[in-house]
Amino acid sequence: MILEHVSPLGGAAVDVHVAEGRIAALTPSTREGTPRLLLPGLVEGHCHLDKTLWGRPWWRNEVGPSLMDRINNEKATRRAIGMDAAREGRALCEAHLAAGTTRLRSHVDVDEESRLTHVEKLLALREEMASRIEIQLVAFPQSGILRTPGVEEWLDAALRLGCDAVGGLDPSLIDRDPVRHLDIVFKLAERHGKPVDIHLHEAGELGAFSMELIAERARALGMQGRVVISHGFALGDVTGARADALLAQLAEAGVALCTSVPPSRAVPPLKRARELGVTLFAGNDNIRDTWSPHNAPDMLARAAMVALKYELRRDEDVALALDAVTVLGAQACGFADYGLAVGARADLVMVEAESLAEAVVMRRAPKLVVSAGRVVARDGILAGG
Repeated sequence: MILEHVSPLGGAAVDVHVAEGRIAALTPSTREGTPRLLLPGLVEGHCHLDKTLWGRPWWRNEVGPSLMDRINNEKATRRAIGMDAAREGRALCEAHLAAGTTRLRSHVDVDEESRLTHVEKLLALREEMASRIEIQLVAFPQSGILRTPGVEEWLDAALRLGCDAVGGLDPSLIDRDPVRHLDIVFKLAERHGKPVDIHLHEAGELGAFSMELIAERARALGMQGRVVISHGFALGDVTGARADALLAQLAEAGVALCTSVPPSRAVPPLKRARELGVTLFAGNDNIRDTWSPHNAPDMLARAAMVALKYELRRDEDVALALDAVTVLGAQACGFADYGLAVGARADLVMVEAESLAEAVVMRRAPKLVVSAGRVVARDGILAGG
């Protein structure tokens, strides 16, 4: 395959030669005229394939305001309407793929109701879709670890079955014992040689305290580059000086941050995180599920949300939002062979735009999506329908 007269990330026009699923060569284009913009495959850094209602009829959301309201409401709804992690998860993955996402990290619930059911279904889905989209699965204790007997053992089993990372959840707020909670999470990570991705919604100094404990463990265990804190709202709550001190600790420990840029919460400072050496990338989190009817499987739309949340206006600043759903997401999640260089896996997204900022703001459906050297979508429609 040769993609002619394209502009990789807004650079000089080239022809991209693809062979055996990889970028074989980049040669200067001899054609005239404006080239089409070429992006690497987009990266969904944080979603929940087993929670989504994507592809189902509209569900009336009457969930309560608290975190536990959402957790309990989801369990009741799953039973009532017969949700299926594989069926809805596949629908969401295919919608993501049509919009240019070729790498995706999903958290999968491990609790007293699902136990290993969702894990097994999504592991099968990961295998089924491996030729089109690379999926990472994080074994996630949605109801906590200490407060729910059996979860530690199920997490251990999920990692043995093949989950790619171990998750945690608000160690102070949910389990009310952050030391024991994190001891278990990092023990499992060390036992299985897996990275860590912890949901941290805790606000203010409580969240800052948990963040410090996570950084301490990552540093002590030599897990630099293998730990992610998702959400990290506390960094947007505390003073600038306190946030800087926390970011410095995260940088030293090699802990990355994933934000879903929710409009109603303070978020980690994007530019300051970059200045202090912390990788900050983006994901959707919930996509049309019992927690929230909002968000869509479209990472250019998510990049636009990043730009809006952080008030990025200049073209070079808006381009930073694209980094959060491409190279930084791949780096933090550990997706290998990523990018637009010779030898990288040929995950390519051709967009009608003259600049990175225009691609983010206009978020047109990609003209072409290539995954591992294979055309998988055109004009927002999957190949073969």
